[in-house]
Amino acid sequence: METKPLVAVTGASSGIGEATARAFSAAGHPVLLMARRMDRMEALGLPNAVLRQVDVRDRDAIAAAVRDAEESFGPVDMMFANAGIARLADIGRQPPEEWDEMIDINTKGVMNTVHAVMNGMMARKRGTLVMMSSIAGRKVYPDHTVYCGTKYFVHAVSESLREYLSAYDVRVIVLSPGVIETEVLSGVLDEETLANYKNNKVKMGGGIGADIVGDLILNAYQLPQKALVQEICLTPTRQTY
Repeated sequence: METKPLVAVTGASSGIGEATARAFSAAGHPVLLMARRMDRMEALGLPNAVLRQVDVRDRDAIAAAVRDAEESFGPVDMMFANAGIARLADIGRQPPEEWDEMIDINTKGVMNTVHAVMNGMMARKRGTLVMMSSIAGRKVYPDHTVYCGTKYFVHAVSESLREYLSAYDVRVIVLSPGVIETEVLSGVLDEETLANYKNNKVKMGGGIGADIVGDLILNAYQLPQKALVQEICLTPTRQTY
């Protein structure tokens, strides 16, 4: 029986990261799960899984986790740079420390994650990078100012990487979800913004299940290496913004 290649996921302890880890594990892939909450990853009970407590702001920790997993299961064939945080608030009253956190995790963390696997993928002329952006990386919202900036960053970097890596047959997929049923709201500390978000979510009948997103990523990955889904933009049908 052919052994399937290793898949790595940051932010794997909940939400889309967890759902993606489950989808790839169910499809027979060994998985490297990275997140800050080790207990949540252990509770998943996935087979052929390497679990590492990693903060994506720590470049060396990501690289070490990748090395450990590759010793057991071979090269990472897909890296999902999923870890991120949403500190949404009116920019006029948002503490600058929240900007720092989003910029460090959502931009530098993404680059640290890519850096851990990109050269290996280029050398093998095979691999897939899945970059977590957002509908907020395609349009702006009044209470998402810095968050939107970090997600526009992901879009710009991904476009550049896609062009650069195409000559090496490495794929770059941008994931731009709208309202999904995840723990993203736990990062919103501004009460007025949080209330508005929840009200809008109710109006659209709730978010989409994270499992749907995980299955879409798996489907895009399973296409032949020469075929690339450049972006997955998924929203509830009733989401109009």
